[in-house]
Amino acid sequence: MEEKKFVVFKKEELGVKEYVKRSLGKGKISTVSIEYTPIGEKIVVSTSKPGLVIGRKGEKIEELTKFIKKRFKFDNPHIEIREIMEPLFDSQLVADDIAVALEREGSLKFKVIAYKMLQEIMRHGALGAEIVLSGKLPSERARSWRFAQGYLKKTGNPAKVVDRAMSQAQTLPGIIGIKVSILPPNAVIHDRISLSDDLKRKIQMGLNVAPEVAPVEKVAIVEKKARKAKSKKSEESDGTA
Repeated sequence: MEEKKFVVFKKEELGVKEYVKRSLGKGKISTVSIEYTPIGEKIVVSTSKPGLVIGRKGEKIEELTKFIKKRFKFDNPHIEIREIMEPLFDSQLVADDIAVALEREGSLKFKVIAYKMLQEIMRHGALGAEIVLSGKLPSERARSWRFAQGYLKKTGNPAKVVDRAMSQAQTLPGIIGIKVSILPPNAVIHDRISLSDDLKRKIQMGLNVAPEVAPVEKVAIVEKKARKAKSKKSEESDGTA
């Protein structure tokens, strides 16, 4: 019985998250989380456009709160808005933006949309990014297209710092799946090698000295080989004598 109650509880929670995203619009909401407190339920909505989500004088939030309380039978729901300061580093927002662009401009421009978004992400300082589009692009047969740039961990413990998300675009040829992975500039990577200015200066000095030292070393090696060859030749001549 407890397992069934848990499944029903999680199903209702997922329904609340999906309804909030659907009602506020694709491309505006990143994540929706529910926190249960003694005074009621707190629904935390992360968005890059808080003004559009709240509405004029909080009208949208009030309507959404009333509907959630009536439809999902919450005791005292409270919606809290958290603003995302860097939307290009949030993989869910990026995936939804690509989906909206594909639905608006058509699937034939998928390369332009993907490359443009990838360049914007890297221009703002991301360490790496990857966009994978799957579907009927551009032919009748479904296939996957991958657009990547920079450094991106795929496996191991460092891969946990990569922000990943998925979205879908409804186009005329069919549904297009979108996967986005972003490594933000503030990600902690333990195997990253950073060079100080002093070390860079020493390396540069070593590169500048190398061309002058190299010919001397080459001459020494040639002379050593010549001495060995001469001694070997003299030993052979003594033996024949």
